[in-house]
Amino acid sequence: MFGIVRPCRHRLGEKLTAQWTAHLCGLCLALRGDHGQLARIVTNYDGLLISVLTEAQADPGGSTGRRTAGPCPLRGMRTASVAHGEGARLAAAVSLVLASAKVRDHVADGDGLLARRPVALAARRVAAGWDRAGARTGSDVGFDTAVLVDAVDRQTGIESLAGPGTPILTVTEPTETATAAAFAHTAVLAGRPRNAAPLAEAGRLFGRLAHLLDAVEDREADAASGAWNPLTATGISLDEARRLADDAVHGIRLALREAEFTDGGLAHRLLVHELPNSVRRAFGTPSCAHGSHPYAPPGAPGAPGGPTPPEPPRRDRRGLLAGCAVWLGLACTCQLCCGTYEDPWTRERKEGCLHNCDCDCCDCCECCNCCSCGGEDGCCSGCDCGCDC
Repeated sequence: MFGIVRPCRHRLGEKLTAQWTAHLCGLCLALRGDHGQLARIVTNYDGLLISVLTEAQADPGGSTGRRTAGPCPLRGMRTASVAHGEGARLAAAVSLVLASAKVRDHVADGDGLLARRPVALAARRVAAGWDRAGARTGSDVGFDTAVLVDAVDRQTGIESLAGPGTPILTVTEPTETATAAAFAHTAVLAGRPRNAAPLAEAGRLFGRLAHLLDAVEDREADAASGAWNPLTATGISLDEARRLADDAVHGIRLALREAEFTDGGLAHRLLVHELPNSVRRAFGTPSCAHGSHPYAPPGAPGAPGGPTPPEPPRRDRRGLLAGCAVWLGLACTCQLCCGTYEDPWTRERKEGCLHNCDCDCCDCCECCNCCSCGGEDGCCSGCDCGCDC
């Protein structure tokens, strides 16, 4: 799972968590339905925004909606209402091409095993297959994924020419163009052509933000490995990157005000409330004490001023082949997305996205900061996202 919008269940509340889960499962099942079990591994947080935006604009009873999915091991063999239709399929197409771009980027950087020629060759073939699969699904819903593939191809050329003094927005432009096209097409699917322009603007800024935050989060690792990083290559400071990120968040909020939604609660929550948290997380400026056990007594492990809790004993690692076999089993049962599981190689205890609580960058017990402005200029003016500010 990857993406910059990783909401906390405490912030979403029961109603919006159920909606978010429906879109996540809908994306996963759309990938499986069109491209087989293995395609489910490209399910990602940002891709499901396409499904969310499509449903938010659609008239009830239209081509987008919900269906009852069969029992899943990760839901305790229970059925569930999941998103389906053209929005979920468009999200699947975008996710496939996005995952392909990620793989190509890692291959170009020679990350891990991808530094080995045979592994890199196999990864490129997988990426090419995802590109073709995304194109087929995109064509079915009237979306030409060529704009996404072209953006990926142009990105490589731009990065090879970028250097100190190159405007960072020149580097982020291909990503901006790709996400603008995907966001705008949700208006076409929902039958709201007048929404295409504001959603294209929101998508453009979302692409800029995603590129910047990815660069910030990878900055230290890229420096250690010698991999290309847009911030390092262009010489932009973290302060300037933060300013651009904050401007993009503000611009997305303004663009969404110009769009008409049938039920925009979840879209508003994810793109207006959660994006500032994504920025704070990337730049290391959390505002919540959940990660430090706020109710621990003074001096206790994890409490402010207390000793650092001891690391749990390390378990034996699995070998490469054994870990790959376990990973494949987890992927095919969707536990990587939704369950509680052991890391296939390190055996560390991990939780999938349905249990993910990104509380290190929010205060779940206090009103979100962006609502404090209030009045007509407040982001929650006319908000139906469940915020009780």
